Amino acid sequence: MPDDATARAAAEEESAFSHPALPPDATAAYGSHPDQIVDLYAPHGTESGPAASSPLVVVVHGGAWRAPYDRWHISPFAGYLARRGFAVASVEYRRGSALPAPRGADPAPRDPVAGRWPDTFDDLAAAMDALPGLVRAALPVADPRRTVLTGHSAGGHLALWAAARHVLPPDSPWYRARPLPLRGVVALAPIADLRTAGRLGVCGGAAQQFLGGPDAFERRLPYADPAALLPTGIATTLVQGRTDDVVPPAVSEAYADAAARAGEVVGLTLLDGVGHFPLIDPAADACAVVAEEIAQLAW
Repeated sequence: MPDDATARAAAEEESAFSHPALPPDATAAYGSHPDQIVDLYAPHGTESGPAASSPLVVVVHGGAWRAPYDRWHISPFAGYLARRGFAVASVEYRRGSALPAPRGADPAPRDPVAGRWPDTFDDLAAAMDALPGLVRAALPVADPRRTVLTGHSAGGHLALWAAARHVLPPDSPWYRARPLPLRGVVALAPIADLRTAGRLGVCGGAAQQFLGGPDAFERRLPYADPAALLPTGIATTLVQGRTDDVVPPAVSEAYADAAARAGEVVGLTLLDGVGHFPLIDPAADACAVVAEEIAQLAW
């Protein structure tokens, strides 16, 4: 019989995934691959009616960088933000897929790989570079000058990484001296420190797998780990449930500690009695906390 914590975590996940997927108002491509697209949600539902322009919230979904988890599971959260008056861009990207079984091995389906190196990073960089033009064409109410990045879990990692491209090693293909200006980042239970996540075995060892396994992990950390890309000079807040057993609070705490050592103050909001999924569940009180954190940066 499951204990109270296990039952609560299961109920939280069930609630978050109970909402029907919400179709966007428009979809725009930033590349030729089917996963290189952005769903756009127009702001609506504000008391004063549509504004001439609205802050742009860029949403990056999680799912351990694995193929079965795409942007649709976070679309109710995107719609929730749109109802709060934000223009929303939900970014899809290439993720890991199942490895083929070796010759002679059991042909049964295998667990999907976490991420695709370097494709996942190529996609986030390309999407961020393309966003101003995409929203001008397909969602002109969005104001790219007031952009806040947010992402959940593995998407929180990618949001923090995308905000730090100006501090990547200069030999990185993703380095940009002047990337899209941001009002800030709100990372939700992010896999923010890959070394800590690897040590804790987060998501079945996804962090190490994402970077190509043990042989490549240390070599690629300076190009992929948000905790190694500090200080950014960008207002950053992490929102984390204290009872999260998917991405434990220790991962966010490690990132905040790394930021402090680099001379940067990062906000860390720890929510009592909250696990991994309420942060993106429109029916949960934690989701309102997330929206308020975004609003404090965006408006």
